[in-house]
Amino acid sequence: MAKNETVRIRPSQLQEDRDGFVALKNITGYAPANADFTAVKIQTAQDTMVAKRDTEAEKQAALDTARDEAAAAEWAFHNATLGAKDQVKAQYGDDSNELQSLGLKKKSEYKSPKAKKTGAQP
Repeated sequence: MAKNETVRIRPSQLQEDRDGFVALKNITGYAPANADFTAVKIQTAQDTMVAKRDTEAEKQAALDTARDEAAAAEWAFHNATLGAKDQVKAQYGDDSNELQSLGLKKKSEYKSPKAKKTGAQP
């Protein structure tokens, strides 16, 4: 049958299969030698496929919702920590040890700007 049954089937191929099954159901006297390929067994396989795809869609929607909620929670936490850093800076000053304990540099740790030399160089 298939070479690699772990890969999803193209939607166009599935539609061809479904169209073929509709045509198969209209064939009078269809009686395959292999009982695995009766119209009833194929109908069961199609019903199972539809149910599994519906379950997949529901779980994908739940995953998407959970991912969005997790991202929103991450941003809420990040914004809260940024706000706390601003509050520590306002309360203790921009050159305090408390500010440094939050992972920020003290104002005195930054290099002071130096004037650029202007003029032609030989």
